[in-house]
Amino acid sequence: MSQSAFRSAVCCLLAVLFPAQVMLAGETASAMLYTSGAAWLNGSEVPKSAAVFSGDLLQTRPDSTASIQSNGSNVMVLADSLVKFEGPAVELEHGAVRVTTSRGLAARAGDVTVKPASNEWTEFQVTDVDGRVQIAANKGDVMVQDDKGTSTVTQGQQTTRDDTTDTEKKKKRRRRAAGAATAASGGIMSSAPVVYGGLAAVGGAAIWIWTRQEPPVSPACPTSTCQ
Repeated sequence: MSQSAFRSAVCCLLAVLFPAQVMLAGETASAMLYTSGAAWLNGSEVPKSAAVFSGDLLQTRPDSTASIQSNGSNVMVLADSLVKFEGPAVELEHGAVRVTTSRGLAARAGDVTVKPASNEWTEFQVTDVDGRVQIAANKGDVMVQDDKGTSTVTQGQQTTRDDTTDTEKKKKRRRRAAGAATAASGGIMSSAPVVYGGLAAVGGAAIWIWTRQEPPVSPACPTSTCQ
């Protein structure tokens, strides 16, 4: 068999086996990944395309992008981003994603969830940098849900949210307050006026005790009245 014929046979075999494998896997492998430039999938560099499974972590470099395509949805992962694929949603750890969907695919960034307001074709972009989440509704309306409730961003509008929860904010405030209290107490106890004042007090007490002592009694004069 010639090499070209062998390749044709292998391609036909893969074409038959791959759909069966996808059917057996169910919803596990529900999207395909296409990269433009270097990108990493679960810490390993990926080729131009690869299957994406629920829970996979995708990272792009400052000079690369990637596209996650599934039935009725496309997620463009922009440069310098970290995204987890979760099937009906993507979780943005850092960076930005542009979502185009007719299946209601959502994007989460910390405590903020963004999803289409309807099942019509909707395009929106979510950017998360240093805890600040920016949401832009490019086509159609989107719903934004966080710890304060749910609001709607209409087409052509944008808004900004904080992706940290109230509990995390309180913890950060307590840590800052505890650190400030520790630093303040240390500064007071080690300051020069306190140190010098303490030494002066100890020295004064020692001098007072020494001057109040009676002359020592010698063996030749048993009492202090001897001249």
